[in-house]
Amino acid sequence: MVALKAGEIDRFIADPPADVSLILVFGPDTGLVSERAQALVTRASGGVDDPFSLVRLDAGEVVSDPARLIDEASTVPLFGGRRVVWLRDGAGKNLTPAVDPLFGEQRAESALVVIEAGDLKKGTGLRGKFERDRKAVAIPCYGDEARDLERVVDGELREAGLAISREARQALMGLLGADRLASRGEVRKLCLYAYGRERIDLADVEAVIGDASAFAVDELIDAAALGDLGKLDHGLERLSASGQRADMIASAALRHFQFLARARAEVDRGVPPARVVEQARPPIFYKRRDLVSRELSLWSGEDLAKAGERLADAVAAARKSPALAEALVGDVLLTLGRVARSRARR
Repeated sequence: MVALKAGEIDRFIADPPADVSLILVFGPDTGLVSERAQALVTRASGGVDDPFSLVRLDAGEVVSDPARLIDEASTVPLFGGRRVVWLRDGAGKNLTPAVDPLFGEQRAESALVVIEAGDLKKGTGLRGKFERDRKAVAIPCYGDEARDLERVVDGELREAGLAISREARQALMGLLGADRLASRGEVRKLCLYAYGRERIDLADVEAVIGDASAFAVDELIDAAALGDLGKLDHGLERLSASGQRADMIASAALRHFQFLARARAEVDRGVPPARVVEQARPPIFYKRRDLVSRELSLWSGEDLAKAGERLADAVAAARKSPALAEALVGDVLLTLGRVARSRARR
């Protein structure tokens, strides 16, 4: 079965077919990967946390002992029912030796195996195996678009019984999107802050999310795009100390430079930078708009294309070598910062 398309995913998760025994949840948005895998496991297990029928495995366990996965999937539940095996945190790990037996003669069709993985190329490796198998499904998880974020925000607000002003919504949308779980966590924090009131206003967003890690990442990216090397160096240290994953920072930087490349094409057609930034979707946080307009003035389309290639390489390298990720991402951001600085001097 091929990878599900975006419009099919929610329906599938709400009611996965009984004849599907293997599900791969993969993509660069690790928070969304985790959220969708959790939803699938909860649905399959009926929400019952029974250690005899629901088995949670860390990817590190099956990498060191590949036979563990097929053994768990083949075990008959003590009290009947369908056994669910959830393999978590597989991003950047070689899961193929452990997963291969699931497609062979030992296949445990009575069990459901849900596997979390990182970003995978279409038609190759682990993803290719799932896409070619009729009883397996691959679910991609990419960064949230504006409409996805709207659903997350609206769902959390509805559950909390809160409304939100137009200005607050616009500001909030500009601060979310790099990671589904992080975005949901920020919205829940905002709802808790506004508990007891009827509406969330702009001041609430600024008070609660102004210093959030997502905003700190934006500050770091802007420092690289504007050539502010001092702020960039300090920002890398601060994010590293806070536990931010380097590959996620690189992914956020890649998305921003891809936006700059599209926006620069508009500027080259005669649209003023400020207007391009103002009309951006999802909207850019109002405090960043002047900075992003300056970035568009500094970077040419050719330079942005090269920057995108460097960042894409850095994302891939960081995921393959987690121990070197911080150094790899820091090096490419500093390189981009030096390019921006030289353009600013010219």
